[in-house]
Amino acid sequence: MSLALSTLIYEWRRYMAAVVALAFSGLLVLAFAGMFMGMGKSFTATIDRSGADVMILAPGATQLFGGPSGVPRRLIPIIYQHPEVEVVDYIDLSGGRFESMDQAALRAPGATPPQGQRSESVMVTSIVTQPGNPTIPVDYSEALVEALRQPDAVVLDETALTRLGVQLGDEAIYNGHRVRVVGVTRGYANFMQPGMVMSRDTLRRYGEAYNGSRVGPLMVRLRDPARAEVVVAQLNAGANGQYRAWTRAELSAANEASMFEEGIIVVMLGFSVFLGGLIGIAITWQTLRGAILANIKEFASLRALGVGMGSLRRIIVELSFWVGIVGIGASFLLTWLISLLAGMFGLPMAFPLPMCLAVSALLLIIALLSGFLSLGMLQQSQPADLLR
Repeated sequence: MSLALSTLIYEWRRYMAAVVALAFSGLLVLAFAGMFMGMGKSFTATIDRSGADVMILAPGATQLFGGPSGVPRRLIPIIYQHPEVEVVDYIDLSGGRFESMDQAALRAPGATPPQGQRSESVMVTSIVTQPGNPTIPVDYSEALVEALRQPDAVVLDETALTRLGVQLGDEAIYNGHRVRVVGVTRGYANFMQPGMVMSRDTLRRYGEAYNGSRVGPLMVRLRDPARAEVVVAQLNAGANGQYRAWTRAELSAANEASMFEEGIIVVMLGFSVFLGGLIGIAITWQTLRGAILANIKEFASLRALGVGMGSLRRIIVELSFWVGIVGIGASFLLTWLISLLAGMFGLPMAFPLPMCLAVSALLLIIALLSGFLSLGMLQQSQPADLLR
């Protein structure tokens, strides 16, 4: 075991402030980024968790939202011509006013239907409840899909219940139609507008199913999901500029990358990185400086034994490296605990691997820079001081 690592282990109290500073610096950046990434993932959860193996978007689309994504309806039979395609369907969205109702008054004998109490705008996503349809999210149970086959049945995410003023089993009004909440999902939060899911049959009965010439994005289920990349390449080769095929993983990665193209998100993340770095360097530097000063006689003894200044500097740099490693571990531990706490309140958080690696590199740079700034303290380790 190296001298630097032994020093950190046996005198950990002296370096705890540096570790805590690094941990909270990383937590600041990871929490901001994870929150924004989680919100973005919640918007696209219906796609990310769908039963589709391949997505068909417009040829100029670079992500699911924010650009052209629909394709001509006539492409559906063309996609079916591929021998490995099993089912082709499309996303059908709608929206309107959702009004909660007084459930006690509604259940009173002989009571007339009460008027809506709380009104809120909702975004509606429809699914085709036929078994094996790619519009059905993979985390929907058979019981939930069966419940959605009932007339006027709707499903809400748990984060929308309080906002809409309803609970599981309650009835409400959507665009003048009586609907009933038959299921509650988790991980489909939409903090801009509550989301609601119903079957396409119900949406069609309400006259809101889309019948235009452009639909989509198209959702394609393959006979062998393991061949998704091969099928995507074959579909794109024969697209003739009419569409672009994506694997679900490719589209998910593109949606994640698009989050960092939003100006306000980049500004907020940049500010959190600057603030976290500034706090981390200041506290870590002062902590290492104080620890070196407290051990100055030990360093003077090493110099008296013939250890050169270059070797002592390497010990300090290695010590700052190990402080950075421990700080990274503590940062991820705190972030994991925060994500568990956020999950209890229905707040989704996502931490892509590239983002975690970037934050780890940032914390390690902060620790090493603090170590380099502390090297000047070694000049006070004079062997003559041991004779005093």
